Amino acid sequence: MATAKKTICIVEDKADLREGMSLMVERNANYTLAGSFANAEEAMQKIPEIIPDAVLMDINLPGISGISCVNALKVMYPDMLFLMCTAYEDNEKIFDSLKAGASGYILKTEGPAKIMEALDDMIAGGSPMSSNIARKVVASFLHMGKENTLIETLSEREKMVLDNLAKGLIGKEVADILDISSGTVRKHVQNIYKKLQVNTRVEAVNLYLRR
Repeated sequence: MATAKKTICIVEDKADLREGMSLMVERNANYTLAGSFANAEEAMQKIPEIIPDAVLMDINLPGISGISCVNALKVMYPDMLFLMCTAYEDNEKIFDSLKAGASGYILKTEGPAKIMEALDDMIAGGSPMSSNIARKVVASFLHMGKENTLIETLSEREKMVLDNLAKGLIGKEVADILDISSGTVRKHVQNIYKKLQVNTRVEAVNLYLRR
C-alpha cells in the first residue's frame, strides 16, 4: 500500500525563489505542493483552508514577518511543521523562529538539495539546522548555563535586592521594602555586580531576567 504524499506549502516573496522551491517539491515523489504564497497575509488566509503537513517559510517577508506568520499558524495548528528557509543567521531571528514554533532552520545558501534534505528530516521527526546555525544554538545554551550559574552565586538577600531592581525600583525603595538602609542596598549591589561580572544595573537586571 502506497504511503500518502505529504502536503507542502511555500511562503516566499521572491518570485524566482518561490518558483524554484515549488519545482523542488513538485519533483519529489513524497510530496504534493498544496500552495505557494508571496506574503504572510495571503498565507495566513489560505493555509487554514489547506492545512498542509509542512510549510517552507521565509523570514523577511513584506508586511507581516515569517516569524509572526509561524507564531499565528502554530497556535491554530500545533501539529503543522515549519521549516524556516532564510538568508539570516543572526541569533535573534534564530531564537524568535524557534520560539514561534519552527521545527527547523536552513539557510538558502545551502542550496536546493540541502533544503529538501532538511524537509525530509523534519517530516521524519527531526529538527534540521544548518551547521553554523546549530553551533550558534549550542553556544547560546552554554552561555545561558554560565549565566544561571552566576545567578546561583548570589545570596538570598542579594537575589531579593536584584529582584526588586528588576521591577524598576530605586535603591531607597528597595531599602524600604527590605527594611534595610540605603547604604546596605548599595553594598549588596556592589556585591551583585562583582559576582555577576557586570558593571551596570541594566546588565545585572538583563542577566537576571534571562536566567
